[in-house]
Amino acid sequence: MKTINKISFNDIESIPQLIKDFLSHKIEGFEGNTFSFDNFKKQIHLKQDSFSQDQRNVLFDALEDQLKDLKLSSKQKENLDNLKQPNTFTITTGHQLNLFSGPVFFVYKILQTIKTCTYLKENFPDFNFVPVYWMASEDHDFAEINHFKTENNYYEINEKSGGPVGRIKINDTFFISEFEKEFKDSVFGTELILMLKEAYKVGNTLTEAIKTLVNRLFSDLGLLIVDGDSKELKTQLKDVFKDELLNFSLHETSKDKVEFLTEKYGKVQVNPREINLFYFSETRDRIEFDGQKYIVVDKNIQFTQEEILNELENHPEKFSPNALMRPVYQEKVLPNLAYIGGNAEIMYWLELKDYFAKINIPFPVLIPRNSMLFLKEKTIGKVEKLDLKIEDFFQNFTTITNNKILSNNTILELLEKKENILTNNFSELKSIAETTEKSFGNMVKAEETRQLKSFKRMKKRLLHAEKIKQSELLERLEKLFLDVHPSKTWQERVYNFSVIFADYGYSWLETCLEEMVVEESKLIILAI
Repeated sequence: MKTINKISFNDIESIPQLIKDFLSHKIEGFEGNTFSFDNFKKQIHLKQDSFSQDQRNVLFDALEDQLKDLKLSSKQKENLDNLKQPNTFTITTGHQLNLFSGPVFFVYKILQTIKTCTYLKENFPDFNFVPVYWMASEDHDFAEINHFKTENNYYEINEKSGGPVGRIKINDTFFISEFEKEFKDSVFGTELILMLKEAYKVGNTLTEAIKTLVNRLFSDLGLLIVDGDSKELKTQLKDVFKDELLNFSLHETSKDKVEFLTEKYGKVQVNPREINLFYFSETRDRIEFDGQKYIVVDKNIQFTQEEILNELENHPEKFSPNALMRPVYQEKVLPNLAYIGGNAEIMYWLELKDYFAKINIPFPVLIPRNSMLFLKEKTIGKVEKLDLKIEDFFQNFTTITNNKILSNNTILELLEKKENILTNNFSELKSIAETTEKSFGNMVKAEETRQLKSFKRMKKRLLHAEKIKQSELLERLEKLFLDVHPSKTWQERVYNFSVIFADYGYSWLETCLEEMVVEESKLIILAI
């Protein structure tokens, strides 16, 4: 494997402008929450002052219990023990419990979290830094996570859903035999098949499955896995949840940020609700307040204020944060300095800064994760033969294609030459016309517009004609685009990690870890 390029997010057209502005310190109030030595130094002291020894003890006990069935590496055991020490902090990423990890960016998020801890240890040797993967085990949208895709197949499981996905028990294992057919002859196919069988054996919950898989992949790197579906951890959130139920505080305090982001960037990633909590019965459903009672949506369950506060006091595990409240949960129960997430995640975290200030929890450093792209040498060769660069495929590819189709076109050159002459002639004519009666000047401008539209139509018709004439070239360009962007989106959002692991095994993880850039958000392109 060799690195072809590392492209800054600021140079990629499709990266949201909000992310680019955040990284470039163009959003007032967030300058202290981007990746920098000084910001981490400040964050260490903020968290040290706000995270108590009691919180550390609760976290240690909860994790020790959650991880007791896993075979922990010496590095994991050391990291777990260190959580009790006041000089130890976490770097966190989170993700859904996608079948067999889902799209490969799941792996990249975790590896960047691990590498960031290494960077911090080198720069702050008096402190310890523990990488954490937070499982979104309480989500209830099973259809979002019940599948994964390889180059040749689509795999899914079918189970009864509606409640928290982490509690779903595995019965349907048909996908394993189909996966075995695809990968049994691969270099590391046996390893992949064993991973799948170990994680997704009948009777395991999806939480147990992902814990098993993630531990198999990352235990030697010291990663700790946190399950938020925990009474012990949620007990620490009772005051926050009570405030949410009584005062709608997240909704109220995030209004200004939501309004600002909507006005400047068109919309926000997630709109806060009045109450950003779910309630667990046999399913997971939203809580609403009708002015008198608290209602569990789609259920015949209602509470008075006194009843719901008693329920919270006695059964905090029955209350579940939504996407906007989950960051608060994480930062409350972890001695966390930074969150590493995809662009969409970072965008909804930005809505929450004022709310964090209200409830006196330090707002973390936010790090848009690296993206990675692995391309076959053959594909790269085809790109170079067409005198293109891989980075061209991350700009407006319609424009790139049109320019390629019309490159060195003599008719286009003549059209543009005549168009320039026309523009120059009208420029001269307009300057004279403006010295006469106003309506005459306007007529000249209108005639220029009319004639320039004719040139625009001719160039459009020329492109159409050339696409027909050069259909073979157009087909090659479209095929290459799909080689770089399977399903017309980024490779990391489509293929499962097994696609690359099958040929390279754990050495691929080592390459990813080595090539990642923790200080900046980049797209890293490698040849395989």
